[in-house]
Amino acid sequence: MNDIAPTADAGQRGPTDHTIRDQIVTAAGEHFSRYGYGKTTVSDLASSIGFSKAYIYKFFESKQAIGEAICSNTLASISSEVMASIAEGRTATDKLRRMFKATVDSSAKLFFDDRKLYDIAAYSSLERWGSSTAHQRRMFELLQQIVLEGRAAGEFERKTPLDETCRAIFGAMQSFMNPVMLQHNLDRVPEAPNEIISLILRSLAP
Repeated sequence: MNDIAPTADAGQRGPTDHTIRDQIVTAAGEHFSRYGYGKTTVSDLASSIGFSKAYIYKFFESKQAIGEAICSNTLASISSEVMASIAEGRTATDKLRRMFKATVDSSAKLFFDDRKLYDIAAYSSLERWGSSTAHQRRMFELLQQIVLEGRAAGEFERKTPLDETCRAIFGAMQSFMNPVMLQHNLDRVPEAPNEIISLILRSLAP
């Protein structure tokens, strides 16, 4: 194939043929789902698609880069569900409840429906992959927007610095938002998350 300038995507390189990239990511998702991230090699993926391993390396610099792409897709799906739920909220209080509930519900659903893909998300969080940190940043920004809306509407107190408030809320929610932690707390869903968000909302009262 002709050489084409690399994309700006982390871990991806070589030709910008998105169809081939999508084939690799799809095949990897199927293998990871069946055998797990750790047991799947780039050679396995190459064999399943009918490519050489060297050819795959024209598109992704490593197995982790492929895992990053899959993780990004998985986390983007969760983000979409969260944002759709928030959009249905009528008040900042309602939106904050919806944000937390949608995050927990979509993550728990992934755990039970496709445990091996969930494990990739957990691994990416533990290893601080770019896909995971970007997702955390998106969630924090959504939280910040809701808190700002609540302050503007007089629903939430405004004395505490915004960053401090958002960091505290985000930290309190991590047991049920972070995939590494959520898998150890599934038996406490939905009661514990509901209790946490209720406590948070009481603390935000003006």
